[in-house]
Amino acid sequence: MKRKRVVVMGFMGSMPIAGVIWQHVHYIVGLQQLGHDVYYIEDSARIPYNAEAGDMTYDYEYAGKVLSKLAADFNFKNRWAFCARYLPENPSAGLPLKTIRQLYRDADAILNICGTQEFNDDLLASHRILYVESDPGVEQIKIDKETTSTIEYLRRHHALFTFGENVGTKRFPVPANGFEWLPTRQPVVTKLWKTNRSPKQAAVFTSIANWSTSGLKDITWRGRKYLWSKSREFLRFLAAPKKSGETFELATNIKDEPTREKFRRNGWRLRTPLDLSVDYWLYRDYIAHSKGEFTVAKDQYVRLNTGWFSDRSACYLAAGRPVITQETGFTRLYGGKAGLLAFRSLAEIADSVKMINADYSKHSRAARNIARDNFEASKVLKSLLDRARI
Repeated sequence: MKRKRVVVMGFMGSMPIAGVIWQHVHYIVGLQQLGHDVYYIEDSARIPYNAEAGDMTYDYEYAGKVLSKLAADFNFKNRWAFCARYLPENPSAGLPLKTIRQLYRDADAILNICGTQEFNDDLLASHRILYVESDPGVEQIKIDKETTSTIEYLRRHHALFTFGENVGTKRFPVPANGFEWLPTRQPVVTKLWKTNRSPKQAAVFTSIANWSTSGLKDITWRGRKYLWSKSREFLRFLAAPKKSGETFELATNIKDEPTREKFRRNGWRLRTPLDLSVDYWLYRDYIAHSKGEFTVAKDQYVRLNTGWFSDRSACYLAAGRPVITQETGFTRLYGGKAGLLAFRSLAEIADSVKMINADYSKHSRAARNIARDNFEASKVLKSLLDRARI
């Protein structure tokens, strides 16, 4: 592959949560592995979040410190910038605005990760902006509802990619309305998750989740409301530990004590996610020390049969930790047997736990193989650039 200049744009500086950070880092390192010149730019009017203080901050230097540390850890020193469009004169940390503008003009590709980058006149100098959607369903429904702002925004991209691998097919109920959606997956640099140690005897199935995000991207379509939250799905399968005869642990921020008590009565351990959110290496270690992952999917992904799969679950697989997760339509492409098991009912969860416990080594090896075969960053990103004709 010819060496390209690629700009990755996202929000890991303005929202420095470990899961968000790893999602972006895999793009940066994966593109580096392909031999490309990779830059990371945030250029936004969003007010940054200080993960340590737990509050928003106008201090763009905090985001700059986060990105500077990441650049040292993942080899993109002097190739990053945070431009604070929310302040007069658009000050920046890292690369100056003049260099950012030149990068936009010269880049062979600009990846708009999670579709979070708003446009400005500087960025629109490029005609090679690739939209990478991690949350399928909402944008497709907005298009079907003829939301002008969404349609105009998406049409300014050179190509549209989505984690919803059923989007644009007969398996997905929302019509494409003339838009071409190309399937993609979360890239994972599997060597960053490699561990030769089996989990300890006391290890349990875990997961990490933001408890309630409903309201942020909830949407009504054809008389039905679709929720952008996992909380309702977790409550639907609250009895999973009891049914499986296992302890499950959930690192999440449930504030309502009666709800917390319901979890505890059903065999769950609840853990504060704060330290995991702030420290991305601790987040990785938490996954590595788990027996596997048990999790659910957001209501939208399930009921719309999107074919979506979690970027965090892909990290569990890369660490050789089996995953039990809710079916969204992904099993027609991978998983469904050893290493990665899907469920629609409590009985299927119990069966999955039993299968993994009966031959853990087999399921651990299978998990790693699924990650390498389906999520390895070099494969996923080469395919993305090739299909975008970059």
